Amino acid sequence: MKFINIFALAVALAMDAFAVSIVTGVNLKNVSFRQTFRLSWHFGLFQAMMPVIGWCAGLSVRIHIERYDHWVAFGLLAFVGIHMIREAFDHDKSEKRKKDHTKGITLVILSIATSIDALAVGFSLSLLGVSIWTPAIIIGIVAGIFTIIGLQIGEKIGSAKQLSRYAETIGGGVLIAIGFNILHEHGVLSAFLN
Repeated sequence: MKFINIFALAVALAMDAFAVSIVTGVNLKNVSFRQTFRLSWHFGLFQAMMPVIGWCAGLSVRIHIERYDHWVAFGLLAFVGIHMIREAFDHDKSEKRKKDHTKGITLVILSIATSIDALAVGFSLSLLGVSIWTPAIIIGIVAGIFTIIGLQIGEKIGSAKQLSRYAETIGGGVLIAIGFNILHEHGVLSAFLN
């Protein structure tokens, strides 16, 4: 597989992580080096691990996972998105008590949700007989870089006081929209619309 093809694939896979990192930056408003490292490391690591897992599993597991992988991603993103929207309208919470999405179970949920497509890529590469190691490393690095960039963009948007609540609400909506887009890409929504 040519480098340009692997890179294009990595960029496509990094788009969910990029969007989620912008939303996270908006939510945090002031992003520390530690938060940047945690989120970019986890997003990059999960994006690199998922194709390897998919590649190792091959066809034997693919049929079973394909039936519901998109629902898992949708559910995880919708859960975090709804929580963010609720948090934006919770007037009693001080800024210091806002949830840090670069820690704990939320970090794991977001890492899995943004990397589930990479699992399918690993399956596909196993069918093509392509070695997974180079693509996995490139996919992980690209996701990590896009996460860093997304956090910085989100921080700039979130630090504007008058935009803060609106941006956080929109950010939660974006996470839910990404979940619906995943369902759309898997043909689930077309069944309901017809």
